[in-house]
Amino acid sequence: MIEPIVSAVADPAGFAEKVLHWFDRHGRKNLPWQRNATPYRVWVSEIMLQQTQVTTVIPYFERFVTRFPDVYALARASQDQVLEHWSGLGYYARARNLHAAAKVVVDNHDGQFPPTVEGLVALPGIGRSTAGAIVSLAGGSYAPILDGNVKRVLCRVQCVDGWPGQTAVQKELWALSEAVTPASRTGEFNQAMMDLGATLCTRSSPACGQCPLQAGCRARASGDPTRWPFKKPKVSKPERQAWMLIACDSDLGILLYHRPPAGLWGGLWALPEYQSLQALLEAAGQFARFSDDAIQQWDVVRHSFTHFDLNIHPVYIDLNANTSCTIMDGDEIVWYSGGALPGGVAAPVAKLLNTATESMF
Repeated sequence: MIEPIVSAVADPAGFAEKVLHWFDRHGRKNLPWQRNATPYRVWVSEIMLQQTQVTTVIPYFERFVTRFPDVYALARASQDQVLEHWSGLGYYARARNLHAAAKVVVDNHDGQFPPTVEGLVALPGIGRSTAGAIVSLAGGSYAPILDGNVKRVLCRVQCVDGWPGQTAVQKELWALSEAVTPASRTGEFNQAMMDLGATLCTRSSPACGQCPLQAGCRARASGDPTRWPFKKPKVSKPERQAWMLIACDSDLGILLYHRPPAGLWGGLWALPEYQSLQALLEAAGQFARFSDDAIQQWDVVRHSFTHFDLNIHPVYIDLNANTSCTIMDGDEIVWYSGGALPGGVAAPVAKLLNTATESMF
């Protein structure tokens, strides 16, 4: 490990000065959430940017704030409407927490975001780094941040050993972030650190020769900057299996149901899911009659989550072949026949729906 933090940052003011000088010349200043940088807009962008690249987030952000221009509009919306505008971004708990936090801000804070990191962290889905970004980028107040890009820059400049997800390493990185973050121009400094990590100090091909911190960067001096930050210790992810029913009727459409509000893909519309092919066929047989030649087993679709991989076994059943549907429509069940979806849909389900509708209609 490196020497204690106190001596590791010998010139924090010089560190900040170099970063801000680079930002003035090369930093990103025209991202959608940087225009009219209200706490609401910064908050939405920071939540979307978790685990997601800027280029992916931009169109989602613009659609989202057009539909929900302020925290009041977001709080009034239904969860279906929020998830519909999140579909494709993944990590749907972020959207559910966003919706829940908006209601708290409106109900308990008169629509005004708490002005402190401590107050923001009390809201659903907001951690210390996100809170620091809101306070500094929207309010100009002093608050260090530690998102993935900032972690990478600090790990390399100081050669911080260990996986950043470990408590001890994270504590060390927070101390470094606090030490180098200036009291003035905090928001611009934080944006600059995020920009450095995103554009120069990248994961696999860092542009060290263009970095304002290259002279004092220990990782560059080592000759192998990509060694830092240390990678997460490899743990083989378990695999899970799911059989998804694509029940199609040309008159009604494709059967979808509303998943429970919590848990995996919580609150999204989905294809009925079962633990085995037999369970799927038995369930389908309870609301429809169909012949064996109406059943098609499609290729397995693999979808990766953070903690496991899901193997989806799509089973297409043509309910037009000797069928009599008796299931009734309800608030939690719809027949989808193309066009606008009833709400949010997970990416692999959306792809299966596209394939099915192309063959049906």
